[in-house]
Amino acid sequence: MAKRDYLQNLMRDLESHTEVRRFGSGWLSGFFGLLFAISGLFMVVALRFPDWFATPELAVVKDWTGFRGFVHLTLLASYALALLSLLLRPRKVLGLTALMIGLAAALLGGASVQPAETRDWGIFFGLDFFIVNLLVTGFMFAPLERAFPHRRAQRLFRTEWREDLFYYLVSTMFVQVLSFLALAPQQFVNAHTTGWDAFRAGVASLPWLVQFAIVLVASDLAQYWYHRLFHKVPFLWGFHAIHHSAKSMDWLAGSRMHFVEIILLRSVTSLPLFTLGFSPSVMQAYIGFVYVWSSLLHANVGGSFNRIGHWIATPRFHHWHHGLEREAFDVNFAIHFPWLDKLFGTFHLPKDRWPESYGIPEDVPRSYAGQFLYPWTRKGKAETPAE
Repeated sequence: MAKRDYLQNLMRDLESHTEVRRFGSGWLSGFFGLLFAISGLFMVVALRFPDWFATPELAVVKDWTGFRGFVHLTLLASYALALLSLLLRPRKVLGLTALMIGLAAALLGGASVQPAETRDWGIFFGLDFFIVNLLVTGFMFAPLERAFPHRRAQRLFRTEWREDLFYYLVSTMFVQVLSFLALAPQQFVNAHTTGWDAFRAGVASLPWLVQFAIVLVASDLAQYWYHRLFHKVPFLWGFHAIHHSAKSMDWLAGSRMHFVEIILLRSVTSLPLFTLGFSPSVMQAYIGFVYVWSSLLHANVGGSFNRIGHWIATPRFHHWHHGLEREAFDVNFAIHFPWLDKLFGTFHLPKDRWPESYGIPEDVPRSYAGQFLYPWTRKGKAETPAE
């Protein structure tokens, strides 16, 4: 009971909509102390168990001579901020939680931790990849949403933030599993299409920027029809409804996607491009770009962009795709280029207007397990929003 009460008090402190979070209240120091403590702990875990929790592509970062110093400073900052919060804040739960997590990282070995002998199962969970993505996108978009919000009353810890953070954790920690399931056919396709080798060589010889531009257009064309199909086919809509069930829009909401849909989306967009000869560095740059772009489109960032929104996707353009109003159903399927919607008759961007609310007229479960099973358990399987 005491544990549950403690967690409830922590969530209440984070999610309170009535408290003024000004400088000197201890809330900001407690929040950032908690953020740095969790980041430091996860980095220490990745250093101690690299076979299980470290992404090979990030080895160059962990091997950097200043990385352990950075981890040490992160933990020191968490201690200092936690203590400051404990001094300033009448309710101590934020500062105490940050302090306990920081101490746990220190007991595990801190910045000086050495890799433990572990059995390498040939699979890893990208804990470090999750932290890097969360810190980069969080520090990029959270201030942007505070400075230029569309909805000023919307808080950082808005409704359903815990569910979306969990989706973010799943999609990044399981990056290897998702990539394998999505791209496993690549070697098979390449091995059985040797007649395309000359074409692939021609694609690889194109300038890097030209390749990147082609990837942007080709992937968006594939995503447009993939996206539209998931709105039209009732069974597929059951998967995509999870993404549309978010009732608030911010940079974290874009991560809410069913595990199956993530695999299918990566297969449809990435597999063909990997087999057509595009440079691996181009594909890596595109994947990184999509992570940031998707966060931007879902972000609680204002600005009408009435002209540019007809040609380049903006938050207002994509927010209309998530609108609960009838006029927002089955519009704006493009991810990068709204002119694709213009071409295929699904463009909708009324001047200076935003949707009044977000979500879908379906009762989607709140829990991750319930949402995972939703495509098979939902009522009214023969219906989609278009119907």
